[in-house]
Amino acid sequence: MSLGDHDFSTVTYREQSAGVVRVAMNRPEARNAQNIQMTYDLNDAFDRANSDDEVKVIILSGEGPHFSSGHDMRSGPEQRDLLHGVGTYQNYTLPGAEGAMAVEEEIYLQMCRRWRNIPKPMIAEVQGACIAGGLMLAWVCDLIIASDDARFRDLVVGWGIPGVEYFAHPWELGHRKAREMLYTGDWVSAEEAHRVGMVNHVVPREELSTFTEEMANKIAEKPLFGLKMTKEAINQTLDAQGQWTAMQSVFTMHTLAHTHWRELTGAGLYTGEGAETRPGQK
Repeated sequence: MSLGDHDFSTVTYREQSAGVVRVAMNRPEARNAQNIQMTYDLNDAFDRANSDDEVKVIILSGEGPHFSSGHDMRSGPEQRDLLHGVGTYQNYTLPGAEGAMAVEEEIYLQMCRRWRNIPKPMIAEVQGACIAGGLMLAWVCDLIIASDDARFRDLVVGWGIPGVEYFAHPWELGHRKAREMLYTGDWVSAEEAHRVGMVNHVVPREELSTFTEEMANKIAEKPLFGLKMTKEAINQTLDAQGQWTAMQSVFTMHTLAHTHWRELTGAGLYTGEGAETRPGQK
């Protein structure tokens, strides 16, 4: 029996067709910037789809003109109070790098790893801007369908930080294009992302949802166990090539650089401190 539709605080969950659900980020007024509430709402929505025996495919989308503007760095201390340890890290309020690292392990690196390993195929439906932390949300999905006006950017090297926490850039774009994206902070168009293999298809904006749902329906015709085993086979191949080990190693460098940035700017992490020094979303 299907679990049915559900509204979370920042995410909607809708059955689209037999075997297909759509999880939609629903903060269009903030360009779907990901605060801690959204992190846990997405996790709960994905868990709902994963536990439903009738669901075979999950579509991840964003309401409004943009897929996601990244991490919401203007969240106050009330957001940090929402942390409750789905992953293995705890002790979020400890001083120095220790607490900050625990927060980012929980809500970014480990959460993205968890979503990437959900055994059911996931499709990212991307329109408009997909910035920094928004890349992580798209990259955990198995397929990415982009509208012709979609564009991708990671600008955090400008803050002295080597890219967002889930450092999949070289795997998604190839190391040459990843270097260019990070070093310059420039936009990567949907067509260029398709050319280098990061995006599966580019379609007109008005056809985006229809195209994505048609592909999801085609996938949902396959037996669920076959889909699960195929996804696991591909994920294991990537891990055997060193993807996860490399990403964990880069996260250590990210933590060092982020600590350095906070010391230079006086900006806190989800504390409301130093907000005037923070360039909006990450």
